[in-house]
Amino acid sequence: MNWHQSTTIQLSGLVFSLFGWVLSCVTTYVPLWKSLNLELNDLEIWNTGLWQTCVTQDESVMQCESYASLLALPLEITVSRVLMVASNGLGCLAFSLAILGSNCLKTRHTRHKTHFGIAGGILFCVSGIATLVPISWVAYNTVQDFWDQTIPDVVPRWEFGEALFLGWFAGFFLLLGGCLVISAACFLETKKSSKKSAIHHKMEVAALSNRHQYTARKNADLVI
Repeated sequence: MNWHQSTTIQLSGLVFSLFGWVLSCVTTYVPLWKSLNLELNDLEIWNTGLWQTCVTQDESVMQCESYASLLALPLEITVSRVLMVASNGLGCLAFSLAILGSNCLKTRHTRHKTHFGIAGGILFCVSGIATLVPISWVAYNTVQDFWDQTIPDVVPRWEFGEALFLGWFAGFFLLLGGCLVISAACFLETKKSSKKSAIHHKMEVAALSNRHQYTARKNADLVI
């Protein structure tokens, strides 16, 4: 892997991570985590998210209302709020660190750039996990409630909303981008170590050459 390939991988990781972070932010605030379509009234669709519940009537008018009480929220909603907000914050911090460790940013301290790049990649991965956990948890509970045999069949069931699919894509892109950023940063560290080893080898060769010349000159003096 040469320098150009490392830069390409790093930029690809930043693009994937940024795209995943944007999707994660959208997923956090849109009220489309779960959807409910009333069979008695096809023109009324309910959608719920982490912050509010919305109802769409006549396929055009959407009315939303925030949750009345924080203490009355289900555990999955409360934990999902914390994890998604943490994911958004970590993604922003990770992007800042990854930019500081980018090959395109010219600095004298390559060692610090490597550390920034690795830290940014790790935080991207953590942000992706923090996105996937609440998304998968809500999806699992939705499936369990949908197939609950204790609930009569006439009762409407919640189904997956579009935000869940956005969240899965967001987590995947954050993990992929984070791994690419880490790989590029580790290449910088490997290249630096190889450069130091080459310099040390050249110094040893030069020292041996000087010692050989000195010995040869000394032997020549003895012959004379």
